Amino acid sequence: MDKLKSVSFKELDAIEIGAAILGTGGGGNPYIGKLRCREELKQGNKINVIPLNELDDNALVVSLGGIGAPVVGIEKMEEGQECLRAMRALEQEFNCKIDALISSEIGGSNSMEPMLTAAQADIPVVDGDGMGRAFPEMQMCTWSIYGHKSAPAAMADEKGNVLVIKDTVDEIWVERLARSGVVTMGAAAGIAMAPMKGSFVKKYAIPHTITQALSLGRSVINANKENKNPIDAVLAHENGKLLMTGKIVDLERHLKGGFAVGQIVLEGFGDYQNDKGTIDLQNEFLVFCRNDKMEVCVPDLIVVLDSETGFPIGTELLRYGQRIAVLGLPCHNLLRSSRALDVIGPKAFGYHDLEYKPM
Repeated sequence: MDKLKSVSFKELDAIEIGAAILGTGGGGNPYIGKLRCREELKQGNKINVIPLNELDDNALVVSLGGIGAPVVGIEKMEEGQECLRAMRALEQEFNCKIDALISSEIGGSNSMEPMLTAAQADIPVVDGDGMGRAFPEMQMCTWSIYGHKSAPAAMADEKGNVLVIKDTVDEIWVERLARSGVVTMGAAAGIAMAPMKGSFVKKYAIPHTITQALSLGRSVINANKENKNPIDAVLAHENGKLLMTGKIVDLERHLKGGFAVGQIVLEGFGDYQNDKGTIDLQNEFLVFCRNDKMEVCVPDLIVVLDSETGFPIGTELLRYGQRIAVLGLPCHNLLRSSRALDVIGPKAFGYHDLEYKPM
């Protein structure tokens, strides 16, 4: 695993690719986030990364990121300081100084948001996150699963509005109120959760995911440079499995309640010539079936890559006729406990007839 103390321009390029792969189709487009981080570096600000084991037990750490639907990020540009304003609102609410930031999800653009905000606030970002991938709802973070109370939480939009969710009866209500708020805000905003102690973060963060995204992205870049198979490079890096190569022959995707929901239908090619496949999505890819049989489902990662380049394709960039490779990658063990599966297993997404089987 690469050692990382600060993020450079070149490393942002690799993190962008790795984070998009780990985003399982969601988390927003990291390319835009990368450009915003590059501007911070051009201005002389630094993106400093602190390993989990160097985090002080009493440090105050805030988990933050963008909230909304990935498809909105293509047409609606962020102002740039939404998450910073949300973090400042928490400092005011708790009368404290935040020591470090951590990503709520390493997947997609939410890999970049904490780095961007950390550069703006001149504090470090922790090498880890709360999902090891991307999920559509906030209570699906390991922080919430293992006992952290996210409220008070703060949201900010590009217009300058700031909303503080003072208290809720449980974590699901943080998500419901925030989701209602983000729809009013135009389906895209920044959100920051109540501070956590460093000791809690060290125990329940998915570890080393910034360096994981960096190393994963580099493996794809190097495979393309060396005329090697980038799909094989991703599978080897993540101990994954090729599920299918196919062409998108039908695509249903629409906004519902602040989420991008739908299904992809695939017609196989190559070794999967006579196969049919489907992928259900809710911001992220949830369930992959081949020939009407479920092969991989949440919380394991279903990844869609361009079959030639190995570059990831997010839900907002899916198109009819694309030739893709579908991969299954195993999730972290923190996501496989019975406590976690109640929140992020297939039944939590309405698939009551599916049983999760770890890859």
